[in-house]
Amino acid sequence: MAQRSPLLLALIAIVAAAYAIAPAAAAVNVYGDTLQRCSGNGQALTGFTRNGHCVDQNDDAGSHHICIDMASTTGGNFCTVTQQPNWCSSSMPCDGDTSRQCPVKHWCVCQWAFAAYIEKAGGCDKIQNIVCPAINKVALTAYEEAASGSDRIANALACLKSKCNVGVASEIAEAQLLKELLLQQQQHQKN
Repeated sequence: MAQRSPLLLALIAIVAAAYAIAPAAAAVNVYGDTLQRCSGNGQALTGFTRNGHCVDQNDDAGSHHICIDMASTTGGNFCTVTQQPNWCSSSMPCDGDTSRQCPVKHWCVCQWAFAAYIEKAGGCDKIQNIVCPAINKVALTAYEEAASGSDRIANALACLKSKCNVGVASEIAEAQLLKELLLQQQQHQKN
């Protein structure tokens, strides 16, 4: 077999790196903006693809799109509540330096496990903090598509929208418009 030149190896490495980050670069968060990193320096490297973003590939059946602040003291521990081994309080390779171990702080969790977490914790106000700019919009879309068939998913959708203030501005504008229309109708009926 012929030996590859250093230039060819460098080109292959660049193409592979570009391919690895392309899904994150193309992904958007729940606000429709560029998806932010879930993990950062001093934290364990997260993401199904271990690139710090809550993105996936076709083989991610869990859809790891929800970024949770595992260090927050609000709500019950995700691992405990979902009856998983306590990896939530462990250390794993660091974001930015995988030769070191860092604590799990912000972590991309499965959107379906997140829905169960809300239910098992006792509601949206009983869960750990979430990191909205790092939550992949595909979770919101999946919840919207499945909400009519599941109370658990409908509650997860409502929780995500509430905690991230998604759709709140448009809902307020719609309510104000409806109020104005009702006032106009009442005035029209008086005349």
